[in-house]
Amino acid sequence: MNQQKIRYLEHEEVDTDKWDHCLENAPNALIYGQSWYLDKICDRWDALVLGDYQYVMPLTYRQKLGITYLYQPLYCQQLGIFPTPTKQISQQFMELLAHRFSFAEINLNSMQLPVSGIGSYTERSNLLLWLSDAYETIAGNYSKHTRRKLKKAHKQQLSLVKSISAEEYMGFKEMNLNVKQTKKDLQRLRNVLAFALTRSLGQIYGVYSASNQLCAAAFFVRNKQRVTFLNAVSSPEGKESQAMYFLIDQFIAENAEKDYLLDFEGSMVPGVARLYSGFGATPEKYHRFKFNNLPWWIKWLKR
Repeated sequence: MNQQKIRYLEHEEVDTDKWDHCLENAPNALIYGQSWYLDKICDRWDALVLGDYQYVMPLTYRQKLGITYLYQPLYCQQLGIFPTPTKQISQQFMELLAHRFSFAEINLNSMQLPVSGIGSYTERSNLLLWLSDAYETIAGNYSKHTRRKLKKAHKQQLSLVKSISAEEYMGFKEMNLNVKQTKKDLQRLRNVLAFALTRSLGQIYGVYSASNQLCAAAFFVRNKQRVTFLNAVSSPEGKESQAMYFLIDQFIAENAEKDYLLDFEGSMVPGVARLYSGFGATPEKYHRFKFNNLPWWIKWLKR
């Protein structure tokens, strides 16, 4: 395969049926690469396509100061090439990116390994947990820290609801934001929730306190076997009562002995990583890819 067979397609030129068929059959398929998902989380995306959609790569981009650059959208941990590329194919795609764009800082999927001579790579960590074992077996691998947190949670008279509404979730999230998010970012999440829930691709779990107040909630979205813990939020009361530990444990209990892979979506934040790894999750490595071919005067402005 040579580089001439890789086409740059603008968004309107992408055949979404062929695109989604390619993703559906890819061993490295992720919900983030689905055409509907990309449409919800970014203003615009183009694509690199090899042959008749044998390999595809979404290009999420923005423009600033007349420069078009690649970035990693919010609510989207990994993208890159689908299906799993050979080293030669990956090299061709990356060379074309560097030729087409002046700047990129994007996350590749875990099955796309670094290639030499183009940009730089930084290793990042995700956490995954297979749910195919019995609950007792999975829970037997919980850390002592997690067991202590669950013991405290079980004393709080918490209750679980497995299908709270998107409206209740978003209202709760907006009241308990830890990190500032724009109205546009929140609307994108709202769009993902609405689409996934109406097509039975996702579910929102909520935990209520003894006084029947929502104190923790999480949105899970499914793509084949992989269930992604896409977004979660706790109130101060929920943090105090360890409600998120309770929620995750209940999800695991509900789905144990199913052929599901629970994708915790990270994290690079030590405290969050401790929460997820405490349930027995194991690391999955992926890479952040970056290159900077900006004109010298823009590099100077960015100092």
